[in-house]
Amino acid sequence: MRFQILSLDGGGIKGLFSAAVLAHLEEDFDVKISDHFDLIVGTSTGGIIALGLGIGMTPREIMQFYISKGPKIFPNKRMYGIRQLYRNKYNPFELEHALKECFGEKRLAESRKRLVIPSYNIGEDNVYLFKTPHHEDLKRDYKVPIWKVAMATSAAPTYLPVFSGVDNIRLIDGGVWANNPTMVGIVEAVSKLNMSLDNIRILSLGTTSEIKNRRKKLDHGGIWQWKSDGIDVVLRGQSIGAYTQAQHLLGKEQIIRIDPVVPDGLFKLDKLSEEDLLAKAAHESRISTPKIRELFIDHKAPDFTPKYV
Repeated sequence: MRFQILSLDGGGIKGLFSAAVLAHLEEDFDVKISDHFDLIVGTSTGGIIALGLGIGMTPREIMQFYISKGPKIFPNKRMYGIRQLYRNKYNPFELEHALKECFGEKRLAESRKRLVIPSYNIGEDNVYLFKTPHHEDLKRDYKVPIWKVAMATSAAPTYLPVFSGVDNIRLIDGGVWANNPTMVGIVEAVSKLNMSLDNIRILSLGTTSEIKNRRKKLDHGGIWQWKSDGIDVVLRGQSIGAYTQAQHLLGKEQIIRIDPVVPDGLFKLDKLSEEDLLAKAAHESRISTPKIRELFIDHKAPDFTPKYV
């Protein structure tokens, strides 16, 4: 039996790219794109998109969320950059307000799709996964309001503070270990849903990757030399590693990855040129349409019935 996974990377405000790609695909195929996936996994901004799709939002509606709320969540003020030197750059109030306005008090159990949303528990130094009740063992997360899940998965270190609104657990952005959650999806499909690797297909959406010139001084560098490159290298390495492992497990023909390379500095986690990013999404979705139609659109996911409500 075919089992299709939609995997959505982290990337802050660049999540607009992923939402726009999905919106174009819906319109090209005249479908509700989430209907063609049995499981959606999303980290950070990808987690917010996944949660939106789970409650029935269209990608266009999710795009509008980013366009209208993004400037308030990430205000462009010089003082915020200075503040980041000694504490989190942004006040989380605007993000929390936007998420509550979007999701209300809907709980994870109300998702119409199976979801897995990565976060990280810095109090216990351990991974943390929010899951819809798609297995008998998953008896706790379904009670959590969706806006809290979104806050937990997107609490990016130095940008936003720890989110402790779920049982006082200190949760931060899942991107610290699964910015590309493709392997999270595969593990869930095999271990909890008893799917065979031979039957899994994955559409993996990044949020664009920058061309980086890794300076020679990094070769023998210490903390000072690595301060601006370290996080980027870790996130990039994790993402490439997850994609490569998925290819080895499933076969290259069973996974499509859309994550275009762009010039360094063009887009940032908290700042971008909206027109340029939307143009990039239009281009990438256009050239990917034939392969996506061939690989994914003939499959309609069965209705998801939660184990607990």
